[in-house]
Amino acid sequence: MRRRAVAAALAALPLLAGPAAATPESPEATPDTPGAPERSAIHDGLEYLVPELAGGSFHVDPGPRPFLHRFAFSPAFGRLGGEKLFALRAAYSPNRYLAWEANIGHNPGKSVHAMLHTLNAVVRYPLPGRIQPYGSLGYGMILVFPGESLNADPVTESVLAAGGGVELYVRNDLAVRLDARSVTVPGSATYQYGELTAGLSFYRGIVP
Repeated sequence: MRRRAVAAALAALPLLAGPAAATPESPEATPDTPGAPERSAIHDGLEYLVPELAGGSFHVDPGPRPFLHRFAFSPAFGRLGGEKLFALRAAYSPNRYLAWEANIGHNPGKSVHAMLHTLNAVVRYPLPGRIQPYGSLGYGMILVFPGESLNADPVTESVLAAGGGVELYVRNDLAVRLDARSVTVPGSATYQYGELTAGLSFYRGIVP
């Protein structure tokens, strides 16, 4: 009789404990479940919250670089004509071959300053490996305003920018970027300037 009572008590323990907690292998804890934590990468027993860092800081996945639905932020420094140029660029790729890029640059000259902003179409053919060339064509405005030594009003003109460059990928989400363009100011007197910049491209993907 006593043995039967003990057996009945042991059988009732799971009911008293309530439903079992979800384990990583159970459906409640899978990353695909809505509200579940974002996926991470595990490599050599270490969990990486940034998947691009798994397998080495300078690892690049095989195959063509993925540009579809990715944002890029690119700070750069160089020269516009014979003066310094500081530039910031932000791009989005709606497909593999095309990106729309907004560009703003500051040219701090000695007697005059210039602000340059353009919207560019960046065209590329994704290649395997770290080196990715591209072409660029854009339209925008340039605002030229005098320094303290000149008594003149600011001037705004349209500009056309055409050129290209190359990105050298350090890892999947980071590349060194070199860019060369010709900036043309059309009008009764057409002016043309060379633009050379070097910078970094930081990539982030989104889910469409």
